[in-house]
Amino acid sequence: MTAPKVLFIGGTGRLSWSCVERSIAKGFDVSVLNRGQSDARAVPAGARALKGNAREPQTVRAAVQGMEFDAVVNFVAFTADDVGHDLELFRGRTGQYMFISSASAYQTPPARLPIVESTPLHNPVWAYSQNKIRAEERLVRAYREENYPVTIVRPSHTYDRGVVPMIGGWTSIARMRAGREIVVHGDGSSLWTLTHARDFAKGVVGLLANPRAYGDSFHITSDESPCWNTIVLTLAHAAGVREPKIVHVPSDAIAAADKDWGDALLGDMAHSLVFDNRKVRSLVPEFVCTTTFAEGAREMMEWFDAHPERKIVDAAKDATMDWLVDTYRPRKR
Repeated sequence: MTAPKVLFIGGTGRLSWSCVERSIAKGFDVSVLNRGQSDARAVPAGARALKGNAREPQTVRAAVQGMEFDAVVNFVAFTADDVGHDLELFRGRTGQYMFISSASAYQTPPARLPIVESTPLHNPVWAYSQNKIRAEERLVRAYREENYPVTIVRPSHTYDRGVVPMIGGWTSIARMRAGREIVVHGDGSSLWTLTHARDFAKGVVGLLANPRAYGDSFHITSDESPCWNTIVLTLAHAAGVREPKIVHVPSDAIAAADKDWGDALLGDMAHSLVFDNRKVRSLVPEFVCTTTFAEGAREMMEWFDAHPERKIVDAAKDATMDWLVDTYRPRKR
């Protein structure tokens, strides 16, 4: 039996790298198309490297000229125009087109939990999510009007060893290790779902070249949903900090101080999000998340400590945190 041919557009990011690696392990014939500029994650051994820029469709067209695929997965499409270019390029040349959307496209804030795939798509705050929704609408229209074999995947907050799952990234870890306060939005009690990329990859690869997934949408997330205070405490302990100094700041105040940070909060992270994953499991029974966040956090800190060049402190974010901490630090009486 011939191995399914899969093209990953992207392929070296925090979500996609593990998907490429798992596809290779499953025996797929894997090609990875990107600019070839990632210095953090190389294309995994066993994949065919193609060079092209997803923002320049003519370079993608040149890179895949004469090639056909059983599945094309785009991790770096963000708008309706992006997927429109792909629909044109791969029409009749792929058995499946998989779009990596975002769980932030779901109704924000959610009217009820857990989130299921039929939860309405509506985000009044974040342009990133609004663009993903419009891209999904374009793909659904292609499926309905021409039976284009599309599959939509909505990851929530997915991380791997090279990405600290907090706004500010390593900046917050550096502050904790230096004994400085860090900012946590709200009172830290909202629930948040964190998924390791290795586990996310199980769901994605299980849906590849799977006819039962055509014309449908799936979120792929962990069932572990700690509150933000627990997330920070878990990261602190993995970083060797026993008692992190947390200052709780209203999300609206953070948004007033830093628009990008605020959009991500008010458009996504400030609201409790818990997911029902029964739909993806009905097609991919092996989708079971086995990496706990505590394990993932330890792995992350070990990786960063072994790669000090990756310990990048965002000076602007650091200064914003200083101002927020000074403004909202509880005053001693």
